[in-house]
Amino acid sequence: EKLNKDNQLAWKMAEIATDKTAIGDAVTDMVINRMIDNASVAVASLNRRPVASARSQAIAHPREHGATVFGMPNSQKFSAEWAAWANGTAVRELDFHDTFLAADYSHPGDNIPPILAVAQQLGKNGKDLLRGIVTGYELHVNLVKAICLHKHKKDHIAHLCPAQAAGIGTLLGLSTDTIY
Repeated sequence: EKLNKDNQLAWKMAEIATDKTAIGDAVTDMVINRMIDNASVAVASLNRRPVASARSQAIAHPREHGATVFGMPNSQKFSAEWAAWANGTAVRELDFHDTFLAADYSHPGDNIPPILAVAQQLGKNGKDLLRGIVTGYELHVNLVKAICLHKHKKDHIAHLCPAQAAGIGTLLGLSTDTIY
């Protein structure tokens, strides 16, 4: 049975991504803490083989107004897609960053590398970045609370894709229709 667009989960997630609710100080502080947490575990994993491999892939894709990659000088920029890949690999390699447990388990901090890479490449400000990360976390955490992927033999990272897409949509200020 085909659902009307406004009853589909993807539409409801897009509506959350375009919600203009103010972000409080406590949430801002928590996002800053999560970014520090991500950066710390990324730096701790820089010399590990998967991280070095992902970084070498990223540095093969330089871009003048791109995004930074952990382990490379901040003056060097790379395509957002490849920076997100390298930085996401660095964050995940040791599996030491934030964990959220509910119907399933997850690492909502995995939303940060791609949202940050897009923000850097497009020159977005901190407020836009904050809104994007908050959206990624909000959707990720709520999907993990509601849908246990393990019982269907699916890995919890499947919750990341819609959360990252919505977070990037928020960052970019896209319409609900476009994010949907």
